[in-house]
Amino acid sequence: MLGFAIVSCEDTLPKPNAMLRLEYPTAKYETYYKDGCGYVFDKNDYSYVKEKNGCSVDLVYPEMKGTIYLSYRTVNGDIKKILTDVQKLTYEHVVKADNIIEQPYVNPEKRKFGMFYEVDGNAASQSQFYLTDSVSHFIMGSIYFDSRPNYDSILPAAVYLKDDVRRIMESLEWR
Repeated sequence: MLGFAIVSCEDTLPKPNAMLRLEYPTAKYETYYKDGCGYVFDKNDYSYVKEKNGCSVDLVYPEMKGTIYLSYRTVNGDIKKILTDVQKLTYEHVVKADNIIEQPYVNPEKRKFGMFYEVDGNAASQSQFYLTDSVSHFIMGSIYFDSRPNYDSILPAAVYLKDDVRRIMESLEWR
């Protein structure tokens, strides 16, 4: 019995920490437009569109359990009020966010003016944006996940969706 105990004892090594590796397909884009609405943009074919009332839509990414919510409205001389509301909504995430980085977007040739907000930390939304022509059109968007915000866990998906948001901003055209 003593011999068995001596032979069976081995030095055990701790297992290394496992890292979750999330990979998503290379983005392929197709043009999206909704009849009667004032815009057109490129959407990732990895997502599907869930249409809502009016010209607002959700781009749903089922494998990531994430959604880019896009809200469209017409500007009726109230651009200052709209911008104030959007900025107020973005900065409500300050409580949980570690940092909010503002990145202005200006393309005068295509009449697109806006802002991209990158939200770092355990905030509910990882990024938000708006675009307007300052006269007729206004669209805002935000990324949300169907899970409790844990920045480290959702970071790969958040980066993927942020790239899609940037593509939406760059490809959007007013109609």
